[in-house]
Amino acid sequence: MRTTSDRIRQALSFEIIGLLIVTPLFAWLFQHSLGEIGVLALIGASVATGWNYLFNLGFDHALLRLRGDVRKSVPLRVAHAVLFEATLLVLLLPIFAWWLGITLWAALLMDLAFAGFYMGYTFVFTWAYDSLFPPQRPRRAA
Repeated sequence: MRTTSDRIRQALSFEIIGLLIVTPLFAWLFQHSLGEIGVLALIGASVATGWNYLFNLGFDHALLRLRGDVRKSVPLRVAHAVLFEATLLVLLLPIFAWWLGITLWAALLMDLAFAGFYMGYTFVFTWAYDSLFPPQRPRRAA
């Protein structure tokens, strides 16, 4: 299992790197100002940071309970990324529509583009993070 400080480092580094990539890319792609997308991305990152911590904590506890190990296979990494992004999409959809003053349909399309980007990014980032900072195996009680 990961320590609280490691989980915080993981969540913050994930969001900072993601913001640096997604803000200029999506401002250009969706033809909104850097400021509009930047604030939206910052709001999304703030929501996502809290959700990232809670989701990963729950996911690891579920893995530990069901499998006795928190290491992830490729299929588990895919499931992790898809589940995280799907739940985050539901949380962020009304915020996208409200902030940009767009319809829920337009917000859904934009949110799906963000989710698609972040799904791939989540897969790559968590694999790299786990390689750089491997999770510790739980200690067995004697």
